[in-house]
Amino acid sequence: MVTTLLVIVVALALIFDYTNGFHDAANSIATVVSTKVLTPFQAVLWAAAFNFLAYFVVTDHKVANTVAKIVVMDYVNIQVLLAGLLAAITWNLITWWFGIPSSSSHTLIGGFAGAGITNALYMGAAPLDAVNMKYITTIISYIVLAPVIGLTIGYIITVIIMWICKNAKPATAERWFKVLQLATSALLSFAHGTNDAQKVMGILFVAVVSQGVIAKDAPMPEWIPLACYSAIALGTMSGGWKIVKTMGSKITKITSLEGVSAETAAAVTLKITEHFGIPVSTTHTITGSIIGVGLTKRISAVRWGVTIPLMWAWVITIPISAIIAGTVFMLLRVFGV
Repeated sequence: MVTTLLVIVVALALIFDYTNGFHDAANSIATVVSTKVLTPFQAVLWAAAFNFLAYFVVTDHKVANTVAKIVVMDYVNIQVLLAGLLAAITWNLITWWFGIPSSSSHTLIGGFAGAGITNALYMGAAPLDAVNMKYITTIISYIVLAPVIGLTIGYIITVIIMWICKNAKPATAERWFKVLQLATSALLSFAHGTNDAQKVMGILFVAVVSQGVIAKDAPMPEWIPLACYSAIALGTMSGGWKIVKTMGSKITKITSLEGVSAETAAAVTLKITEHFGIPVSTTHTITGSIIGVGLTKRISAVRWGVTIPLMWAWVITIPISAIIAGTVFMLLRVFGV
């Protein structure tokens, strides 16, 4: 049965997807804007188009399936989903306001898990009974692994490109790499859409199952992926200029060649993890890729004073989101929602 709270949860999930779009738009367009290949307005339109293109290509929603299993269904109710989404939206807006490129993926996962754990406490169960630790452990491990993989691939691609182009005229190479950046930024935007939109799909699928709208083993209704890809694309069109500045120039100075390397490395990492159904952070991945590109010049080319605070933001995102969600869940119970 469709209830008012279910409608609110669906609306909040799509609002979160929208905030994910403008929060994480910076990840796929920061380098293409900082190298002046596209204007900011052109870049967000370009990224949004390829975010949405993923809807027509991706059919096996493995990441969505993983997210749907983070909290054990016995501990999922509409209040858990409501609290998790409110926490995720809150943390996304806080980090966006301060220009911190934190992970939208991890704030959603932390919020969902935190609300589920709090519900388990209300039910008199052990807190960790509410979550599937296999999935939580994998997600937490990729807070480290995703940027390291992106860094490694970015470093290798940059070294290979520099070796291939060692005899090219700088002006000619620059023109070619500006063209290539259009392709690599599109590839990254597509990978961002396939990975990040699926996380909200998982939440929406759990919502309709928990309310008895569809059976647990039923296929995902087509409106869910369509709505999620649309929301994330619209959010991307809204931009996120504070984060663009951090990603595009504060970590290390980016040329077109290096933009191609970073975007390719991040896109490859996202597609590999999406293939295995691992919900990783686009933010962490592209940051690692940019650092890897910077390291090909010298260690001091990376502004570690900027990157270290970013890494602290990555570490605290899941626990803070979980605490916010738990608090919201308790307030919902107090006010009888």
